[in-house]
Amino acid sequence: MHISKLTLVNYRNFRSTTLRFHRGVNTIIGENGSGKSTILRAIRLLLDDTMVRAAYRLEESDFSRALAQWQGHWIIISMEFEEISADEAVQALFLHGTAALEDGPLSKATYNLIFRPKKEVRLKLAGLKNGDKENLARIRDAITIDDYETVFTGRSSAEFGDPLVYESIVGNFEQCVLSPETEFPEIGAKVPGFLSVTKEVSLTFIQALRDVVAEFHNNRTNPLFTLLKSKSGELAPGAMLPITQMVHDLNASIEGLEDVQSVRKHIRETIKDAAGETYSPASLSIKSDLPNEAEKLFQSLRLFVGESEEGYEGAIHELSLGGANLIYLTLKLLEFKYQREKLAIANFLLIEEPEAHIHTHIQKTLFDRIAYRDAQIIYTTHSTHISEVSNVSNVNILGRHGSFCEAYQPSTGLEPSQLTSIQRYLDAVRSNLLFAKSVVLVEGDAEEILIPILVKKVLGLSVDELGISVINIRSTGFKNVAVLFHDMRIRKRCGIVTDLDTIFFDVTPQPGDPDAWAARKRKAAGSQKSGAERKADLDAFVAGNPWLAAFYATHTFEVDFVAAGNQEALIRVVDRVYKDPATIAQSIATLHSRFLPEMGLRALMMAEHDGKGWFAILLADALTHEVVIPDYIRRAILFAHGPFSRPLIARILRHRADCLWRTDASAHARLSHFAIELDRFRRKEIDMPALRTAVACALPGDAIAPFLAEMS
Repeated sequence: MHISKLTLVNYRNFRSTTLRFHRGVNTIIGENGSGKSTILRAIRLLLDDTMVRAAYRLEESDFSRALAQWQGHWIIISMEFEEISADEAVQALFLHGTAALEDGPLSKATYNLIFRPKKEVRLKLAGLKNGDKENLARIRDAITIDDYETVFTGRSSAEFGDPLVYESIVGNFEQCVLSPETEFPEIGAKVPGFLSVTKEVSLTFIQALRDVVAEFHNNRTNPLFTLLKSKSGELAPGAMLPITQMVHDLNASIEGLEDVQSVRKHIRETIKDAAGETYSPASLSIKSDLPNEAEKLFQSLRLFVGESEEGYEGAIHELSLGGANLIYLTLKLLEFKYQREKLAIANFLLIEEPEAHIHTHIQKTLFDRIAYRDAQIIYTTHSTHISEVSNVSNVNILGRHGSFCEAYQPSTGLEPSQLTSIQRYLDAVRSNLLFAKSVVLVEGDAEEILIPILVKKVLGLSVDELGISVINIRSTGFKNVAVLFHDMRIRKRCGIVTDLDTIFFDVTPQPGDPDAWAARKRKAAGSQKSGAERKADLDAFVAGNPWLAAFYATHTFEVDFVAAGNQEALIRVVDRVYKDPATIAQSIATLHSRFLPEMGLRALMMAEHDGKGWFAILLADALTHEVVIPDYIRRAILFAHGPFSRPLIARILRHRADCLWRTDASAHARLSHFAIELDRFRRKEIDMPALRTAVACALPGDAIAPFLAEMS
């Protein structure tokens, strides 16, 4: 038996979302604050026997932040199981508790936690007439968390993640349209406490490794003590008797030492001398406090580990962070092993962000080896090394959208051959695209190296701050990866940046052409043909997909970069590319010519001299805030990011003003006035057209102008 689906409605980070799971190992990935811990907590509220009390004590803070007003709404955590055993005892549990009513052995069942207003509140809401917003507001404002109840149900038929289904049960509070009913068969039948699924399954939760040493010092959370106590419970009562008797004898021997008794005698005499016989204690002893109870003896045990081969074994607090975390994980996995031996109807292992302080090779090995046949494992992570070795078919991706989060399944609707290609492609670098808020796919090293630097120089912000991952495909096979970004799969923006390779010099063959020049002409003509075909193919591929867009360099990155007006940047690195004075002089003159066939060829030849990647590194050192971002790259960044907020626009313009302030003293007066206008924009006292006018006056001809013209 395994969890196949988890639906969350109005719970914490989530307004309404569904996650899909499979047998074996499943991975949940996402940025910080996207709801990874919330997902694990939701699963535990339904399946972890230690969380039963928490399930009945949900708070106001458990309602989704996306709700304008929580009162009256329901929290629903709905779980679906598949591959239920045909065993009679297991079938009996689900027939009476959580299964859909049907003939024959069950293969699927549902189990739901519903946090809803109590019956008397539901009756008040059901009695309202449609459109009676005044009385609805009065009833909702009077609701407190004490007016809510938690119920567990099974045999549900409702698709809780469907907004229309939710409204048909709970109501539409904005329009004041509520059902006259208070009980809904589709939410399922209440599950009696004695049939609780938590009592029949085994679940181990390994929390995020933040302070392992503190966990070992706390007897309640110490994984070693948990293991020992588990084993000690299996020992025959007489097995510990000789040990406890030895401890008792040892305590008596310590207490009987002559020096101990002498000190005891002197303490009693001193008290009597100081306070008198009437006020002195009736008795006084010095006793050894070594525990002689089995549980307390186990609490006194400590784990010592040697990290090197020198023979020294240290306590947990002496280990490296990675070493301590690995030991903690090991003990928790052993705890899970012990749990599995208890023959529960299903075994679940939840692991929260296991990568903290653990070497990348161990991360991969750990993920690869923890794959138990008789257990379902669910990881949460933001490690690209774990995501690299995850099966993309078993991945859920979480993404933030303002005040709420959503879950995406990247494999939905894809053919097995497509999934195989994606699985082979997503290495530790490229799997960044699964974590990013948005993505720009590029075809080569030059774009991968220089686009982040161009953005930083012009906008004053890194692509990381903008939430954009620049991913190098290292080919033009964009469709193999871009297929992930779709309404059915990952609903995040993805810009494709590639070259059209349009010819910019005369490629007509001439009888006297040297072999190398003739080969360049042939290659240019072939590249132009391939570029046109690629554009037609990509344009058809992205058509109608709001999450995808393609952006084309008219020629190639290097040619379009110099054509945008960045000749001086190339001139600054000429002497680092060439050593011959004549070649250097000729290159500088060519770049000054402003004639594209000459400038473009020189830019390409410089890039090809030692390799485009190495040239991009050299060029990066020569860039200043005056660099001009080519149009197609600018549009790709704007698309990937989406709308820019006022604070973000103000920050970018503050950066541009600071750059000009440092380089042009004559601009100080107008920049001081511009700072005032910028503050007015931030306070929403002026709009974007007025801001653009202020920028044109304060920063005439600045590289930010094309960006600002397209920012909403």
